Amino acid sequence: MWGKGGQTICVPYGVYPNKPSLVLQPNWSQIYRGEKVTLRCEIQGGTQWTYEWRPTNRNSPSSSEYRINSATDADSGEYSCRGIRDYKLTEWSDSVRLTVKYDDSAPLLLSPVHPVTEGDPVTLSCRDKEQQLLSNVFFYHNDKLLHNDSRGELNISAVSKSDEGFYKCQHSGKDSPRSWMSVRGEEEENI
Repeated sequence: MWGKGGQTICVPYGVYPNKPSLVLQPNWSQIYRGEKVTLRCEIQGGTQWTYEWRPTNRNSPSSSEYRINSATDADSGEYSCRGIRDYKLTEWSDSVRLTVKYDDSAPLLLSPVHPVTEGDPVTLSCRDKEQQLLSNVFFYHNDKLLHNDSRGELNISAVSKSDEGFYKCQHSGKDSPRSWMSVRGEEEENI
């Protein structure tokens, strides 16, 4: 700490090994305008954290929850968090991309928010403004149609690195926004 002009400025001087987890509630990254979403920063090992959020704006909280009560296009973007305690910082959490959709008649893709591990099962689905799961949906991977028949879900029994990429769903001729699904190897999981 040092002072300048009567102000005390705290300068972090260390790093905690704890990496925060960023949790979305509800647990999907595509939402319609006007919907509510809460991002929660979870840090293992103690309490009394002050939180820093990205993106930083005048409404960024210093608490563990970042609440968006009525989403607008300005809320779209990458979010991450870190903790500060005793002049030490954690590293930044993995980021989560939030997409706010203005066209209420277009579907939204429900896909994993965080990277998935090779070998794990993954299910993708589509929802509407009323949060109802849609049937008769076409799924695309990197803009390539995956199946010629429509279905309610896309099930991948054991995800592999080749499944990584952009996904979207189509219902009644309308496309959802694209969503990136990241796949990490099992060895990355154990690091």
